[in-house]
Amino acid sequence: MRRSAAAVAVMLLVAGASAPGADAPNVKPRTMADVLAASKSSDWRTLDPQNTLYLELPSGRVIIELDPDFAPHHVANIKALAHEHYFDGLAIVRAQDNFVVQWNDPDHTRAFGNAQKTLAAEFSRSANGLPFTVLPDPDTYAQEVGFADGFPAAREPRTHLAWLVHCYAMVGAGRDNDVDSGGGTELYVVIGQAPRQLDRNVTLVGRVVQGMEQLSTLKRGSGALGFYEKPEERTPIRSLRLASEVPEAERSHLEIMRTDTHAFADLIETRRNRRDEWYKVPAGRIDVCSVPLPVRPRP
Repeated sequence: MRRSAAAVAVMLLVAGASAPGADAPNVKPRTMADVLAASKSSDWRTLDPQNTLYLELPSGRVIIELDPDFAPHHVANIKALAHEHYFDGLAIVRAQDNFVVQWNDPDHTRAFGNAQKTLAAEFSRSANGLPFTVLPDPDTYAQEVGFADGFPAAREPRTHLAWLVHCYAMVGAGRDNDVDSGGGTELYVVIGQAPRQLDRNVTLVGRVVQGMEQLSTLKRGSGALGFYEKPEERTPIRSLRLASEVPEAERSHLEIMRTDTHAFADLIETRRNRRDEWYKVPAGRIDVCSVPLPVRPRP
């Protein structure tokens, strides 16, 4: 697979700056805070309200960015479910330590309205023409990993396929053994160490960009796989809405750092080679799930 010029430029910029001795003598190494402070407005993008979900819990708001480029049918179905208020009044039914939290209709009585109960799996998509910022470091699960339009992803040049990867805060559509048995009525969020063995086995639909603390701190379920054994242990969902269907005054206005810029390449380098005073041995490499994706209030 031929890499785009932008992807090659970012990869080379990161790789070329990665030598531990690259900084000039007596020059203070840059930190991630330095990179963010020096970033320009063009290094950031605004969340699209048409592809942003607000999950309202008793403890606060969780903001989810959907990715229709990788899972167009699942995203469309989830948006239809949210429009129909399908999730309102349901609950988080599972919190498995170091793995996921999950919500669905535990009684299986909800009507789907104009949405569908199940869809064909969307585990991967064509990598042809997909903007992709490649990390220069090797990965255990894929030939190449990096970022596609702000989401952690992987790709395989031989098959020309790309897929989202199971990093912390990623959101997936649960399914049964049949690969086509999911559709978005059952959603989960990764709250533990990245379960990359799930890559290309579940349809990933987006990621949490703000409010992970509302999910990662939930009481763990004592049943099998972290399911709550008593209904009163579940966390109720007040509502799940598309941001575009929420009044402007009630929206959370956020910006996400773009992953196709020199600023993001600089940020990757500050995390690959931590040369600030506390670190004594720079790693010289980084895992795709360890690269932070900065979010900030829109200026």
